[in-house]
Amino acid sequence: MIRIAAVGDVHLDEDVVGRFRPALEELPEHADALLLAGDLTRHGTENEARCVAEEFGGLGIPVITVLGNHDHQCDQVPQVVKVLEDAGITVLEGDGVVLDCGGRRLGVAGVKGFGGGFAGRCASDFGEPEMKAFVRTTTDSADRLGAALRGLDCDVLVALTHYAPVPDTLAGEPLEIYPFLGSYQLGQAIDSAPTALALHGHAHAGSERGTTPGGVRVRNVAHPVIKQAYSIFHLGNHTD
Repeated sequence: MIRIAAVGDVHLDEDVVGRFRPALEELPEHADALLLAGDLTRHGTENEARCVAEEFGGLGIPVITVLGNHDHQCDQVPQVVKVLEDAGITVLEGDGVVLDCGGRRLGVAGVKGFGGGFAGRCASDFGEPEMKAFVRTTTDSADRLGAALRGLDCDVLVALTHYAPVPDTLAGEPLEIYPFLGSYQLGQAIDSAPTALALHGHAHAGSERGTTPGGVRVRNVAHPVIKQAYSIFHLGNHTD
């Protein structure tokens, strides 16, 4: 089995750096890789990214992340990404990576994602240019996730996003904000490949468990939801 640790929405800055590190030091005993589901920082500054690098760098296992909406707030994404990558953290955005986990190949495809809503209650690519741009951002993000998932040659395939691909894991959030928490198009992208598990964050008041229409397990690993330093998932082959 491949063991994956995951958490999202840690929102680190200088005030809270060090909170997760004691538990993270034990990770090599329990997991083959750590996946971070975005919102690593509070405001997306380069200094906050250094806090993330200090907290999640040098753990002895691969660390893979996507960014979240908070990580975009200060328009310092290139600086944030560079700090993380300099610390050995792989940042995905519409691409993927394959890791050797004891002879088994773990494929992770990731994208931040975007809002838009879910089947029957979603925005459409119609009307004002602003609405078209909103929906096309979601469509482009989902298309890149699907292509990345289908392009990986691996034994076990995982999708990593910040925004939710299904409404199940939003239960507990106000219905009015569902369109800003995720999109059904991400779920369609996940179902377009033999994905074993989909991980996301963003929905702090949401629920942990969900399933795509195609039957893929979805887990909301936002720290306020899982209430621990990370959750562990054990995965076998695509066909298991």
